[in-house]
Amino acid sequence: MHWMSTLADIAVALVALLHVYFLVLEMFLWDKPMGLRTFRHTPEYAASTRVLAANQGLYNGFLAAGLLYGLLQPGREFELFFLSCVIVAGLYGAATASRKILWFQAMPAAIALLLVLIAGN
Repeated sequence: MHWMSTLADIAVALVALLHVYFLVLEMFLWDKPMGLRTFRHTPEYAASTRVLAANQGLYNGFLAAGLLYGLLQPGREFELFFLSCVIVAGLYGAATASRKILWFQAMPAAIALLLVLIAGN
């Protein structure tokens, strides 16, 4: 079942890359045209929340770093922990900010978590 382990690793890497993308959007593009389009904010709102968004982006970077670190370690404990963190963050974001977060953050992490559990160690 080596192919399942490879598939799980790819899924974890994709979730990590997604969070690197979130980091870039929130830390560097929040008040730029791409960030304004992505988050549908006005320039005034983006300017007044830029520091908060950068902080949020940093946390997404920590999630990505934990997932990538997990890929380099024997066993799956780090991957399971950080995927669980991503799912909780996605569920909270979907409940409090935008339902889209459920599909763009929580769902990919849940699929990756399922694949990691199926693959085992």
